[in-house]
Amino acid sequence: MLRVKLLGHFRTFESLAIGDFRLIWLGQLSVSMGQWMDQVTRGWLIYGLTHSPLQLGLMSACRGTPLLAFGAISGAVADRYGRKAQLIIAQVVNAILNIILATLVLTGRVHPWHVYVTGFLTGTVQAFEQPARQVLINDVVGSNLLLNAIALNSAALNLSRSVGPALSGVLIQAVGVDMSYYLQAALFVMATVWTIQIKVPRSSREAMKRTRRESTQSLLGSTSEGFAYIVSNRLILSLMVLGLAPIVIGMPFISLMPIFAIDVFHGGARTQGLLLTMLGVGAVLGALGIASIGNRQTNGKILLAAAAGFGLCLVLFSRSPGVLYAAFFTFLAGVFNSSYTSQNQTIIQLITPAALRGRVLGIYLLNRGLMPVGGLLAGVLAHFFGGPSAVTVMGTSCFLLVMGVAFLAPSVRQIGATPEVL
Repeated sequence: MLRVKLLGHFRTFESLAIGDFRLIWLGQLSVSMGQWMDQVTRGWLIYGLTHSPLQLGLMSACRGTPLLAFGAISGAVADRYGRKAQLIIAQVVNAILNIILATLVLTGRVHPWHVYVTGFLTGTVQAFEQPARQVLINDVVGSNLLLNAIALNSAALNLSRSVGPALSGVLIQAVGVDMSYYLQAALFVMATVWTIQIKVPRSSREAMKRTRRESTQSLLGSTSEGFAYIVSNRLILSLMVLGLAPIVIGMPFISLMPIFAIDVFHGGARTQGLLLTMLGVGAVLGALGIASIGNRQTNGKILLAAAAGFGLCLVLFSRSPGVLYAAFFTFLAGVFNSSYTSQNQTIIQLITPAALRGRVLGIYLLNRGLMPVGGLLAGVLAHFFGGPSAVTVMGTSCFLLVMGVAFLAPSVRQIGATPEVL
């Protein structure tokens, strides 16, 4: 109990002093760890069954397609119905899917179509899980601690991104693919146990009931209303561009890491591991830095500077003369990326009316589904111009896009400048 109280005295971790947010955070850490483990394990499994690079790519697309297909409509569901129930259902289904796949592998009955079907279903429940969790954070912590909570949530995501793939690799080598999936199932069960204990504030429950009662539209109509709100609100539209475009244009540079590790720096798997680890460490530290801001919730200039810094770091990474320079710039890219995404998501939630928040966040989180599209673009650029030139183009595009938003949408720069603007 004393440890929990002490959390409130450290600005970086102050939202963790709220019991319900601690449960959300633990659930996020477990779910994200399971998802990153699944990404590595599923790829290993399908390649072991088919020995086909094409099917390896198709598996990734199959898992990512539902994020695009259902991401927006899942936000409408989160606005109308219980975010907590939506989370519980998604996590339970994910656990069941992992148990089924693990048992098929254990008994030697697994076939490629099993991997494809469970992958598509896993991506589907992930699409419904994401906006529900993000809106639930707002319900539980309120506006004063929202930036801190979102930044700590981002830290959990990036920590699992650093640890999950390595853990799955160790498990596959030591005990096999089946045991990796059984552990993933256990992680989703733990997340469900924590989620069940969350107490949603009465005001949030009543707001959802009111939205459901007053809405005369279908789910597709409600989803369209979310898109219409974004297009009609210049500030929200600008923030959505900042949230979607750099992630789609810039972050897929990680798919080109083998080129840098092998062809540019003449290394191997360890070199690639170093670069990706530095990216993850930077992202965790950047998120913790934003969490330390405390009640100074939003600042448009910090947001724009971090987003521009991310693009600039990609350019410097692509032109690095040695691996240590490259590792330093990937570290900074991680810092800037998590810094601006935490700020951006907080501002969007604070500005958006509660009745539309789930739909707007569902659209915002389409960036995860769009990353494979960015990966394809990165691959095409690298094929024609080489890896370094491709990342230079990607980083420059990110930087110029941010500069364009800064000049064409001055309202973004004004966020946090006066009490009247957030």
